[in-house]
Amino acid sequence: MEYVLRTENVSKVYGSHKAVNRVCMHVEKGAIYGFIGQNGAGKTTFMRMAAGLAAPSEGSIWLFESEDLEKQRVRIGGLIESPGAFASMTAAENLELLRRQYGITDKNIVKELLALAGLSETGKKKIKNFSMGMKQRLGIAAALLRSPDFLILDEPINGLDPQGIIEIRELILKLNKENDITILISSHILGELSKIATHYGIIRDGALIEEFGAQELNERCRRCQKLVVDNVELAANILEETLQISTFDVPGQHVIRVFEHLEEPAGINAALFAGGVSIAESYLAGQDLESYFMERLGDVPAKGGQND
Repeated sequence: MEYVLRTENVSKVYGSHKAVNRVCMHVEKGAIYGFIGQNGAGKTTFMRMAAGLAAPSEGSIWLFESEDLEKQRVRIGGLIESPGAFASMTAAENLELLRRQYGITDKNIVKELLALAGLSETGKKKIKNFSMGMKQRLGIAAALLRSPDFLILDEPINGLDPQGIIEIRELILKLNKENDITILISSHILGELSKIATHYGIIRDGALIEEFGAQELNERCRRCQKLVVDNVELAANILEETLQISTFDVPGQHVIRVFEHLEEPAGINAALFAGGVSIAESYLAGQDLESYFMERLGDVPAKGGQND
């Protein structure tokens, strides 16, 4: 597995407060990694350390499998916190200023990035008259000036209207698919994030509590009847032979998940009981993606029933 970003026990301490606590993150090459956490959970602090805007108090960071971070960070572009731009200048003027500061000799890159970000028609319009979505797109364009292989985006759709969200989503997908840019992105709009992310990491109180892929997330949220029984082998046999149910799995020593006939949970329970299976728990499980994330973030208590 090739990682664009990998960290081991990275922490950041401010006085007595540990903003980031021993984070071990793995961002695969080609991924869109959705970084999820509440305000104050440590997302921005971690992204600043990855981008070189803050130094970790402890731990190790690898970029493109190298610890020579100074050399590798020229391959990174970032939009962290609010996009910085001169309000009295145009989009083209802001990008041209950055081009010269970076020592980029290709004068056509400003026009190319304006087109890529959908800002070609802004002309002489000053940044102070831009919508939030236009400012975000300009911030992304600025992050792309040095043709990065890795893009770090901190809440790029925060505060946008629905059209602005769609525009940023399409831009991110284009950068990932067509420009082969790996992306680490944080967002509070979880439903929108689920439309683009290939991988996820959940941070809570400074600690990364989970990492998983989009396919695994969809599997976790799949609707099912979840049963906790004393004998899974006997239960599986009854499901197959007596009830003719084939779509189920056994994720634990005493757990069976049934993915069909969800409208007849009582009938399944009765058949298992009649066959000699003792049932400790039986409930419908599975949830929408946003509820799943909220539960992991601590906003919704884990429980049985429809929200489990």
